Amino acid sequence: MKIKVLLALILSVVGLQSCSKTEPQQKIEQPQTEVTQTTTITSQTPPQPVDPLAKYDQKQADHLTDTAKLIAGIKVDSKSPFYSLEQSNVWRNYHSFINPAWSKLEKQQLAKVSQWSKEELATINQSNPEIFYPFSGPDFLYAALFFPTAKEYVLTALEPVGTMPDFNQLSESQRNQKLANVKNSLYSLLQFSFFQTKEMKSDLSNQGVLPLILLFMVRTNNRILDLQYIGLDPDAKIQKFEKGMIPGVKIDFVPEGEKQPRTFYYFSADISDDGLKKTPQYSQFIKQMNQPVTYLKAASYLMHRPSFSAIRGLILDQSQAILQDDSGIPLQYFAEKQWNLNFFGTYTAPISLFSVRYQPDLRKVYQSNSSVKPFNFGVGYKFGVNQSNMMLATKKEKP
Repeated sequence: MKIKVLLALILSVVGLQSCSKTEPQQKIEQPQTEVTQTTTITSQTPPQPVDPLAKYDQKQADHLTDTAKLIAGIKVDSKSPFYSLEQSNVWRNYHSFINPAWSKLEKQQLAKVSQWSKEELATINQSNPEIFYPFSGPDFLYAALFFPTAKEYVLTALEPVGTMPDFNQLSESQRNQKLANVKNSLYSLLQFSFFQTKEMKSDLSNQGVLPLILLFMVRTNNRILDLQYIGLDPDAKIQKFEKGMIPGVKIDFVPEGEKQPRTFYYFSADISDDGLKKTPQYSQFIKQMNQPVTYLKAASYLMHRPSFSAIRGLILDQSQAILQDDSGIPLQYFAEKQWNLNFFGTYTAPISLFSVRYQPDLRKVYQSNSSVKPFNFGVGYKFGVNQSNMMLATKKEKP
């Protein structure tokens, strides 16, 4: 009996040893299965990137862009529903006026502005900034020239938004009047690089800023994707426009040869201290912008006045950078601890209309600072070459 028990114990030990010898073979086979699975996963076709332009109605985009081209004096494709309108003598004369005037402006002014932007604003433009341009009127043109890579533009002025004309629904006399209004509104910009306030109030009081904004968009080689009439509600949210809201327009567009849409806003708003008290949602909306770059040109020296202190403070608080001529924020408000300042051009004194806005401290900078750089174009109220000035203020990093 003892012998049988002993034999059973021996056999059980042998059995255990033989089982332990087979385990390494199973472990070797397991990694092979895992490698096969991994190979199968990596061989799958990666998902195709989503086209950001696919969400837009391309037929509607064609309609918007061709309408803008008619306003801009640019010929449309022969397949366009607007092609027949180009054959009228009025439109041909309009085209003959705008095309050479624009070519001259491009050669003498716009190309120089673009080149200056490439040299002096390269770092800012690499970040695809959001641009805030108060007191702008319809001047998308210079915002786009100085900041061609911006992903969002917010322009604001007192002038009404206006509406986009539907040329196919207008009589011949109405179409002619629309084109004549645009031609009259363009005169000061083509001559002086800015819109004269008195003339602008008269020219744009009926037609609004929208026709000129569309003109500048297609003249700077953009395709218009979508256009919506919007408003800012009391919570600073963008809604379809209703009475009582701050009126505005939102335009989605894309530069020629690109795929990423950009966004443009224009709001018709009073941004004096009294105006901002009545519509606090406007300030709230600007505070939602992501470290905007503010641009100020021919701003009527309004922020030199106590009655525009709120918008001045908002710009200084929110902006990562400010590009302006002397009609913007006075030099004294740029604290040395907070801002790096670079100066360009020439400053002697404002034009006679604004002679009381002379800044002795700014004049001293231009007289004594050897780092002031010249530029070869004019911009703002003193639009002659070697007469105008520009300051680029960039906010210092907080310690």
